[in-house]
Amino acid sequence: MLEDLKNSVIIGDEERATSLTRQLLDQQIPAQEILDQGLLAGIEVVGQKFKVYEMYLPEVLMTAAAMKGSMELLKPLLTKSEGLVRGKVVIATIQGDLHDIGKNLVSMMLLGSGFDVVDLGVDVKVSGLIERAAAEKADIIGISALLTTTMVAMEPAVEMIRKENREVKVMVGGASVTQEYASSIGSDGWAPDALRAINVAKSLVNR
Repeated sequence: MLEDLKNSVIIGDEERATSLTRQLLDQQIPAQEILDQGLLAGIEVVGQKFKVYEMYLPEVLMTAAAMKGSMELLKPLLTKSEGLVRGKVVIATIQGDLHDIGKNLVSMMLLGSGFDVVDLGVDVKVSGLIERAAAEKADIIGISALLTTTMVAMEPAVEMIRKENREVKVMVGGASVTQEYASSIGSDGWAPDALRAINVAKSLVNR
């Protein structure tokens, strides 16, 4: 059943994945085992295929959707287990930008990889991000922007975050954001896509 769950994630079958997760929990299979051997095993395959262009963004979005129902069942059980959470991420699309497909995908992938994710949505003020990150004792703040007109707001955002909280790491991303730009504004991490953002987040919390 775990192998079946893994394959359901790979092909993006949300209904099947949720049903299998529920059955596995009914059989007293630990939530962490379901996550590791089912959902994350599937995500690993998707990530490998995506890197070599055997899968494309629409298919990855289906994978994220397939994980959603399963994660809703597993998250309460994983949260109760101390030590299983890799770190906490507060994420949002920056003020003035209403695009959220990429952000939503990153949120789902991070959640599936063991992070506690607080998604504030779109058009979020930097002050709101800072306040929530402090309240949540977040390890990482994630800022997304699709438009070049809103991307430029990332630099003052990073500066503001640094003034208020020197401990939290800042990740940035979005279609217009490049590694060069991310480095120039002093962010701690950037990734070209959601799947690689997982590894960046892991590296930041492990420093």
